[in-house]
Amino acid sequence: MTRVYRIEIDGRAQLVIERDGAWRQLDGDLFGEHRAGDAFEPDGLRVLPPVTPSKIVAVGLNYRDHAKEMGKALPKEPLIFLKPPSAVIGPEASIVIPPGAGRVDYEAEVGIVIGRTARNVRAAEARDYVLGLTCVNDVTDRGLQKRDVQYTRAKGFDTFAPVGPAIAVGLDWTGLAVGSTVNGDTRQASSTREMIFPPERVVEFVSHVMTLLPGDVIATGTPPGVGPLAPGDRVAISVEGVGELVNDVVAG
Repeated sequence: MTRVYRIEIDGRAQLVIERDGAWRQLDGDLFGEHRAGDAFEPDGLRVLPPVTPSKIVAVGLNYRDHAKEMGKALPKEPLIFLKPPSAVIGPEASIVIPPGAGRVDYEAEVGIVIGRTARNVRAAEARDYVLGLTCVNDVTDRGLQKRDVQYTRAKGFDTFAPVGPAIAVGLDWTGLAVGSTVNGDTRQASSTREMIFPPERVVEFVSHVMTLLPGDVIATGTPPGVGPLAPGDRVAISVEGVGELVNDVVAG
């Protein structure tokens, strides 16, 4: 399995490949022809979000126990909404709680990174359109979510979409562990086996609504155990095979 990172070097972004502990620059187009280039040492460099998506499509209530803890019925089809690309931050960047916000929650999610333009894709072909998987934290202002009913404002603030630290290419999404910790304490611990709609069905559904472009991210829903964040917290989202996405929380 290969992990692709996006690193800042002298003020510019550079894609690098990690395989079995060896690091190399990525030469070429991540979404087209590319190869492993020169050896690379990433220590001390800033890790950026692995992609710059045109959109983040998120799936609500896609774990049975999470729907129960939110007091909502199981959906009959994927419930989707959008998070703006301006909400994206990378590892170790700060999640900023806006002034006047109420309860702001973390949500650990598996992110599907689209690898080629996808429109009207069948579930059986979904993997052909996926570059790999990443971690997403679908940060949410619960008070606004309840007040507005729709999710745009509650989930659309700047910094409310941490993504990273890498894209795991060639990772089988069946039975992956998904979880979160806050200040080192486990808050979520589940598996993609618990999803109501598996990733291939999600790709099919979304691509029949809108065209997915290379680099777009689909956040596939969160397992039970969501809870509040406060300034000073350190939250980590983990997906087996991808790694940990770690962010500090600060007041805006």
